[in-house]
Amino acid sequence: MEKTPKKHSILGIRALAPGVLLSALVSGLALVAERLELTLTGGAWIEALVLAILIGAVVRLFLRRPETFESGIAFSAKYFLEVAIVLLGAGVSAAAIAGMGLPLIGAIAAVVAVSLIASYGIGRGLGLSRRVALLVACGNSICGNSAIAATAPVIHADAEDVASSIAFTAVLGMATVLLLPALVPLLGLSATGYGVMAGMTVYAVPQVLAATAPVSALSIQIGTFVKLVRVLMLGPVIFVLSLASGKAGGRRPALHRLVPWFILGFLAMLFARSVGLIDAGLAGGMSKAATVLTILSMAALGLGIDLRRVLRAGPRVTVAVVLSLGVLVVASYAMVLLLNLATA
Repeated sequence: MEKTPKKHSILGIRALAPGVLLSALVSGLALVAERLELTLTGGAWIEALVLAILIGAVVRLFLRRPETFESGIAFSAKYFLEVAIVLLGAGVSAAAIAGMGLPLIGAIAAVVAVSLIASYGIGRGLGLSRRVALLVACGNSICGNSAIAATAPVIHADAEDVASSIAFTAVLGMATVLLLPALVPLLGLSATGYGVMAGMTVYAVPQVLAATAPVSALSIQIGTFVKLVRVLMLGPVIFVLSLASGKAGGRRPALHRLVPWFILGFLAMLFARSVGLIDAGLAGGMSKAATVLTILSMAALGLGIDLRRVLRAGPRVTVAVVLSLGVLVVASYAMVLLLNLATA
């Protein structure tokens, strides 16, 4: 009776090992590529965080048996990232966030609401079904694939609806990570303003880190905080959708899915640093550990992108996702202007 758990544990580790090791290999390649950039050009034009996603997506194309690596890749993308987010909380400037206060949180909620309505309208206008239009709207406005996965059971979406909605979020999210930093000189954004904009427009938390890392540490801190507040909007949205779908007591996701543990951990670390329980030296070490774990999760994120599947997505879904992202970018920039955060 005592040996069974150990056996299952060992089997579980063996199942995860190929994907975790592959993620580590891709991470190593990304770090080597960044070092080569520094050696050849004197600067890292594409950060290791972004390179890990790009290399991972290319490696995925050549995997002969991707199912062998799937469990380890999913583990790396999820758990390494969640621990990294918690550790990042120790380095966040509570003073900088407190300076923006309630107006920032109110503006985030307002932009999410506007984006939801606009994205849904775009989808319906392009002839998408109600379910697919809702999935695209939630994914675009809140947190990409996670929002789509949480919304699907509430609105009775089937596997085909989910697949068509998810198809472009990974690639479009990667394109946003690469292009968004160009807005800093183009729009004259401050580190704080860019962090807010990145947190509002990029789909996934690891992609926010990749999009803000080339700009500044403050952008990383603000972007992460804004993104996590945006993720918290998923709870009210799912609750409203469940009522509208007549499923108030049915398949609504559990509370822990709507308020993930790593958000609470991030806030706990932020509080601990603010009251002096974590000193600067420890915070620096935690930040370095978070960087390593984030690169690992980025590699796994890239390995999870199936470009072939993206190419099979319908043109109407493609147009809906692109236009919805455009609306979100414009609304986010307007938010930055209204909060007077555009320039230093």
